[in-house]
Amino acid sequence: MPCRDARLLLAAQRDGELTPADAAQLQQHLKHCASCRAHELRLQCLNTLLLSPASRSYSSVSTERIMLAVQQQKRITQQLQDIHMQQQSRMARFRVVGVPLAALTLFTLSSIPLLLLALTIVQPALLVNLLSSSSGFVDIFIILMQYMQIGLTLVTRDNRLLLGVAFVLVVMMGMWLRLMRHPQEA
Repeated sequence: MPCRDARLLLAAQRDGELTPADAAQLQQHLKHCASCRAHELRLQCLNTLLLSPASRSYSSVSTERIMLAVQQQKRITQQLQDIHMQQQSRMARFRVVGVPLAALTLFTLSSIPLLLLALTIVQPALLVNLLSSSSGFVDIFIILMQYMQIGLTLVTRDNRLLLGVAFVLVVMMGMWLRLMRHPQEA
């Protein structure tokens, strides 16, 4: 019997369609052909793998843990919505109070030079008295500016000190940007 016919008979045996006469011929051929015996063993291995019931593998994540995660996500989403609403209400309050306050401050600060000019023209004696009484404050301001000038000179001369100041400024800006960003969902 040729090997091709023996392999066809092996397939018929697997399907249960082998006659007793063909079974005897197949057994006789398998006794003498090592190649067909190896093919029969491979077919048997495949049959046991294919016909064995698949073992079910269960995930280590339980339904309870999934429900807890969903509830936690809902709480986080609700907290983010609350923060967003608080931020919107603060911004609305700031628009009501902040814009007029900023305009009033700008008007006040810009009117100080005009007031000093008017005092110079109308009442020069009052301006002289005002400047002489505030001379202590002016002296303190001048001394502070000199200290600041010395400090800036020192910082710009030493490269390591300048590098340290720049690093501190960059870190502070990064922290400010991180704190001021829009809240995102986790």
